[in-house]
Amino acid sequence: MRISVDTERCVGAGQCVLSAPDVFDQDDSGIVLVLAEPGDEPGREAARQAGLICPSQAITVRES
Repeated sequence: MRISVDTERCVGAGQCVLSAPDVFDQDDSGIVLVLAEPGDEPGREAARQAGLICPSQAITVRES
């Protein structure tokens, strides 16, 4: 799995952090940060869900 974020598109809604707190965080301005690629299937599913619900579509999750 490869996760990329477009920080220019991020609106700081925080849905990613709520969905996958082990994978995503936000900086002081609320912009998404990737903490780590998920190592297990529940983490990967949470990252996929975060990508789907991101209101600005700033998160891209690619399966590798």
